[in-house]
Amino acid sequence: MKTYKIGIIGCGHIARKMAFTLGRMEGVRCYAVASRNLEKAQAFAAEWQFEKSYGSYEALADDPEVDLVYIATPHSFHYEQARMCIERGKAVLCEKAFTANARQTEELLALAHEKSVFITEAIWTRYLPLSAKVKELLDAGTIGVPRTLSANLSYPISGKERIIRPELAGGALLDIGIYTLNFAAMAFGADVERTVSACTKTDTGVDAQESITLFYADGRMAALQSSIYVQSDREGIISGDKGHIIVENINNPSSVRVVGSDYQTVAVYQAPPQITGFEYQVKACIEALEKGWLESPYMPHAETLRIMRQMDALRKEWGVVYPCD
Repeated sequence: MKTYKIGIIGCGHIARKMAFTLGRMEGVRCYAVASRNLEKAQAFAAEWQFEKSYGSYEALADDPEVDLVYIATPHSFHYEQARMCIERGKAVLCEKAFTANARQTEELLALAHEKSVFITEAIWTRYLPLSAKVKELLDAGTIGVPRTLSANLSYPISGKERIIRPELAGGALLDIGIYTLNFAAMAFGADVERTVSACTKTDTGVDAQESITLFYADGRMAALQSSIYVQSDREGIISGDKGHIIVENINNPSSVRVVGSDYQTVAVYQAPPQITGFEYQVKACIEALEKGWLESPYMPHAETLRIMRQMDALRKEWGVVYPCD
C-alpha cells in the first residue's frame, strides 16, 4: 500500500495533536502544513518534521503531492477551505463541526459528490473502536431494551477566542455539544421526534451552557448537557430494563462498563492502546481512498448533514446567530 502524504491547514492546538499522531503512524507522512503566516507554518514544520510549509492555504492545496488535507481551523473557515480543496480535487478530513451551518454543509457535500472527491467529518468519536463496542453491546441486548441516555461534556474554555466569538462560529454547541449529540445518535439513531432545550449565553451572544433533551419516535429519551465554564465527568450512561452501560469520556471513550440489574459490574472493556485516538479517523480516510469511496461508513454524509441541521434548529431556538448564517 502507498504511503499517504498528509497536508494540514492551520497550526493551532488541534493541528499539533494531529501532527503528533501522524508522526507515530505507519503508512502516512507528515508532508505539508499551511498557515496565513509563513513563519508560523515554517516553525510548525520544523517542530513536527513536515517536509513543506506554505504561507497560503491555496499553495498547499495546489501541491500535487498532497494526498489528504486535514482542516484544523476554527469552524467559520471550514466551508471556504474545504471548498477550495475540493475544487482542486483534494481529499479532505475536515475537523468538526463540519461547517458553521447546514446550508454550508449541503453545498460542500454536493460539490464533493459532483467532483467525485472524498470528504469526511473529523469527529474522532465516530471512528474509535470502543464506540463500535457500545453499539455492539446495545444490539446484543446486553442491558435489555435501552430507554434512556444521559451524556455530558464540559470544559472550562470560555477564555478561548474561537469559543466566544460569533464570527468564528463559537459557543459550546459546535465545539463540545456536538459530541453529546453524536453520542446519542450512535446509541439511539436518528428518529428524533421532538427536542426540548435551554441555554445560557455569553456577553458576546453565543451559547455557553445548554441542556438538550431528545425524544425519539419509539419512546426513548436522551438528556444532554454541555458548558464552557466547568469541567464535567464527561460520562455517558445508557440505561435499559436489565442494566446500564457507563462510558467514561464520551468524546474519546477510555472504558465501557456494563452493569447488571443487580448493580454489579458484569464486564469492563478498555480502549486499546492509542497514539491520541486521532489515528482512527486517518485510517478511515485511507481505507476510503484505497476503496474509491466518497464518504466513510463511520460518519456518512447524511449523518453529518442531519446533525448540522439539528444544531441549526437549536441555535435558532436560542437566538444564537453567526454572521455567516
